[in-house]
Amino acid sequence: MSATTGAAVSGAEVVVAVDPARAFEAFTAEIDNWWKKDSPFWMDKDRRLGLRFEPYVGGRFIEVYDENGEGYEIGRITAWQPGERLAYTWRQSDWPEDAITNVEITFEPVEDGTRLRMRQTGWERVPGGLDIAKGYSEGAATLLAWYAESLG
Repeated sequence: MSATTGAAVSGAEVVVAVDPARAFEAFTAEIDNWWKKDSPFWMDKDRRLGLRFEPYVGGRFIEVYDENGEGYEIGRITAWQPGERLAYTWRQSDWPEDAITNVEITFEPVEDGTRLRMRQTGWERVPGGLDIAKGYSEGAATLLAWYAESLG
């Protein structure tokens, strides 16, 4: 697993021992199986019940607060290509309304399974974003470690 940072890029990657279709399904449909509830990676730790992707372009990525699956809209899905690519916008709840970053996750077949690469761009739109991008790379590496662990 590695983390990357650039002028306006944060991210990480991991290889998992499953095919790209399964890797995509585990990342999206099973996000509640691997995103740790006791972690600091929540918008509202007191209200959070889980996370949910609406599985189509234009769908929402939501931190769920109620039984109906509603809550804080983290972002919108901009690419939904099972087994290949997932992209969505990302906005922290304490960021200004127009401070939106873009997350792209690719699923590349490799000899031992799938290489998942996560990149987050658009930090120049976030106050202090270039300074916090490194922390987001570290966070992405942590998330991908949990994800890989859930797949065995």
